[in-house]
Amino acid sequence: MRDPYEILGVGRSASEAEIKKAFRSLAKKHHPDAHPGDEKAKQRFQEISGAYDILGDKEKRVKFNAGEIDAGGNAKSFDPRAYGQPGSKGGRGFRPGPFGAKDFHFSWGEGGEQPQQGFSAEDIFADFLGGAKRGGRTRAAKGEDFSAAITVAFAEAVMGSTRRLVLQNGEQIDVHVPAGVKDGQQIRAKGRGGAGRAGGPAGDILIQVSVAPHAFIVRDGNDLKMDLPVTVREAVLGAKVPVPTLGASVSLTVPPGSNSGAVLRLKGKGVPAHAGQGAGDLYVRMVVTLPDKPDEALKTFAQGWDSAYDPRARMR
Repeated sequence: MRDPYEILGVGRSASEAEIKKAFRSLAKKHHPDAHPGDEKAKQRFQEISGAYDILGDKEKRVKFNAGEIDAGGNAKSFDPRAYGQPGSKGGRGFRPGPFGAKDFHFSWGEGGEQPQQGFSAEDIFADFLGGAKRGGRTRAAKGEDFSAAITVAFAEAVMGSTRRLVLQNGEQIDVHVPAGVKDGQQIRAKGRGGAGRAGGPAGDILIQVSVAPHAFIVRDGNDLKMDLPVTVREAVLGAKVPVPTLGASVSLTVPPGSNSGAVLRLKGKGVPAHAGQGAGDLYVRMVVTLPDKPDEALKTFAQGWDSAYDPRARMR
């Protein structure tokens, strides 16, 4: 058998994580299930598994590095010359220590940790094989996750709702749309995906949410913003006007002399509190608006209104 380090494509100083990563990548690529009937792939997979059986086991790796076992994990026969003086035939050049004793070092592996017990390469790649067999018994594995997409109204995304989702197999399920969900966010219907294998849990349904725009309200984080048309009279004299929010309509006090662009805040009327976040606010911008059709009374008033007021003075 070839050098296991060469088979996995790692150096002798490679960490456990690097060795495991290399094995997983090669095992997934060359697994016989991915190459049915390919004898070469089967042999390559066996070679990869054998290499990881050595390097993935701390005790075996130490023994292999020390020359105590070969690449197949078989113990090498004892050679008394291996512990002779430097330069002796077949010797390994160990330097005699004090009082003629030899320097030996026994190690459990990196960091002095105990060797792994009951190691099996199948434990590593069972997760990406969807329930690998071991000892004739199929291991439990989670079922497949499914994908779906829904479009919800702006108010549903802000306030939360329940939507009926029709799956590809015709089954209908009710999906909870949490308050505050954002456009493009993914929600999970846990346990409604593919059936688990060998007693494993069912998969989930991952639902991509699209939020339809609102006619006059926009979202900014947890705050909502809107323009509110007001009449000339309301802007000049002040008034209480209804504001159509996503919930019940609320009354807003327009201060006398309010100009277009003035912004008023309705505290707590934005996105409701959710996921540990406080409720947002609703920001209302005043827009002084003239009638769509000519108003004779307003025209008469304007003709008789003589004022030195110049709204463009700041532009000069």
